Amino acid sequence: MGFIERHQLYSSHQIEAAAEIIRRAECENVRSVRVVFADQHGLLRGKTIMGSELASVFRSGLTVVSTLLSKDTSGTTVFPAFSADGGLGIAEMAGAGDILMVPDPSTFRVLDWAGNTGWLLCDLYFANGQPVPLCSRGLMRRAVQRAADQGYEVLTGAELEFHLFRALPHDARSDGSIRSTPDIQGLNTGYQLLSEDRIDAMEPIVTIFGDHLQRLDIPIRTFEVEYGPNQLEVTLNPEIGVRAADTVMLLRSALKQIARRHGYHATFMCRPKIPRVFSSGWHLHQSLLHTSPNGGENAFVPSGQEAVLSEVGRQYLAGQLRHACAASAFAVPTINGYKRFQSYSMAPDRVLWAKDNRAAMLRVTGSAADRSTHVENRVGEPTANPYLYMASQLTAGLNGIDQRLELGPAAEQPYETEAPRLPATLAEALQSLAGDAEFTQAFGKQFVDYYLGIKRHELARFNASVTDWEHNEYIDLF
Repeated sequence: MGFIERHQLYSSHQIEAAAEIIRRAECENVRSVRVVFADQHGLLRGKTIMGSELASVFRSGLTVVSTLLSKDTSGTTVFPAFSADGGLGIAEMAGAGDILMVPDPSTFRVLDWAGNTGWLLCDLYFANGQPVPLCSRGLMRRAVQRAADQGYEVLTGAELEFHLFRALPHDARSDGSIRSTPDIQGLNTGYQLLSEDRIDAMEPIVTIFGDHLQRLDIPIRTFEVEYGPNQLEVTLNPEIGVRAADTVMLLRSALKQIARRHGYHATFMCRPKIPRVFSSGWHLHQSLLHTSPNGGENAFVPSGQEAVLSEVGRQYLAGQLRHACAASAFAVPTINGYKRFQSYSMAPDRVLWAKDNRAAMLRVTGSAADRSTHVENRVGEPTANPYLYMASQLTAGLNGIDQRLELGPAAEQPYETEAPRLPATLAEALQSLAGDAEFTQAFGKQFVDYYLGIKRHELARFNASVTDWEHNEYIDLF
């Protein structure tokens, strides 16, 4: 009896799916499989196994070092990993010990651009069979289960903007080292939103993207030319529960890998330091569906002709407004992402909602007539860990339902309406998160404290560095 069976970690459906994957891998000559998990930053980490080892991994999982959960974006270990609790108050992480990746068979894909390599997304467990509380996918599972306990499924659609450049050979420095950042060349000059001519110019790589993504069963709706230079947007059809976040993880990884193999560089960094560049955002479309007695019915659709949202929808929206500043620490997790919050820029800058107005943080859109009423949250940046971004918004919304919060009036002019401002920096967002006890309790205090420690370490490194702005401002003046 293996680890997974011993701790009853698979449903009967997953057991059947695992057996089918083993058969498929043999038939399709899948020689290797990437077994990966989403770390705290929304980056994929893991190991590559031989295809012949699939059965073993479906029995016993695959170990990785627990310090992968203790690192900031530089790869620096933030917490004292060799202490008796791993520096995190968790005995199972003592001494930089192992944790286990347990693959979810429903996530299996074949990466055809990587020589028919398999791909499996995992949840994290300790050797005693308990889930690792710092696993972001597990955290979203708990948020989705909370909604299910209240009689709802979560339906989420994503729109992610990103920049695409031509990759140039790395230049060697005078000391013989290689530049750490890529050398890139622009593809267009921008400012031609949804231009057919511009999408035609990028058609060769966009078609390659589309072909590969469709073979991965990623529910692509559109590829679009965005307003800024070298900027594209990809929109996805909505999906239920954790699968929506799984798709974003696979999408981002796939786009970067496919681009690299064809001489391009794709980046989801919000605002690259490139002249005339525009910030990239991530818009999150959300609704709740009744599970009973009206299974599948959109819970946000109003019953009256004059109403914009149902009572449940209004409460959900009120919860997202109440916790907007705290949740922004997960929706906008980088120092760079806060450069996007500028008035009159199609990005939000204050905590309010509006009906079908893209200047608002929360935009109520869709049609009651076709039962598509939903909330678009426009606060996120495309680097966000999708599990944490989606779980934070779901947690905030469910808090609003639990407390039957009242929703204030819609803003008719979001950039002129008096309302609390969104955090202007990551430091402000982390302060808001630390100060929102209600949200912290619902999201999980252990995880929030852990996340604050990692992001504050990242901020400290930034504050200790000398920026180009400082150098240019003071080197001659003083």
